[in-house]
Amino acid sequence: MRDAAKTAEPPPEPATPSVAMITTLGLVSALCGLIIVGAYQITLDAVKENQRIATQRAIEKVLSGAARTVAWHALADGSLTPAAPGAQAPSGALTFHAAYDSAGALMGIAAEGAAKGYSDTVRVMFGWSSHCQCVVGLSVVSMRETPGIGDKIITDAEFLANFKALDVQLDADLKGLANEVEAVKHGSKTEPWQVDAIAGATITSRAVARAINDAAGALLPRLVPNLAKIENGP
Repeated sequence: MRDAAKTAEPPPEPATPSVAMITTLGLVSALCGLIIVGAYQITLDAVKENQRIATQRAIEKVLSGAARTVAWHALADGSLTPAAPGAQAPSGALTFHAAYDSAGALMGIAAEGAAKGYSDTVRVMFGWSSHCQCVVGLSVVSMRETPGIGDKIITDAEFLANFKALDVQLDADLKGLANEVEAVKHGSKTEPWQVDAIAGATITSRAVARAINDAAGALLPRLVPNLAKIENGP
């Protein structure tokens, strides 16, 4: 009898009630949610300011010498309107930046484009001049291309020379580009709307060309017919 008493197992612990478990998990989830939302709200202003600075630097790179820049929206109905600081763009609107010299005259337009590259989306800022109807500068906003290969789009002088006078003229109806901007094999460029690709980084080069082609093709048909509206600022 004594041996049986010694070997007898203790009674099992009472099971935790399901309601208590659900309540605890709910409280933990709510607390985590509050922490995430709080961190987002605290850092939101800093993130927006960093984005503004990055955008401004990209504009200055593609349109150097501008005394001031003004953000505009090209609306879906073809009209242009100044962009209110911090306000969300209207549905279907395309945002661009007009750059003005010290005399207040329009220097050019800066706009963003994006396309899928080798590793991820390549985002670029390009400058456009009404005088030549061409792209006059390029800046890479963000990318994650292969170091030493794809990232040459930032530093390769020969590649960047493509964007000193890249033809993006509209067709006769002003409904789209007269010629598609396309990247061609390195050394085979024959037309002013072609981009001479970087050897070994053809996919990334094509992404840059496609980003400009798509962005310019969407924006310029809205912008060019209303260019007089922005020539002297809002």
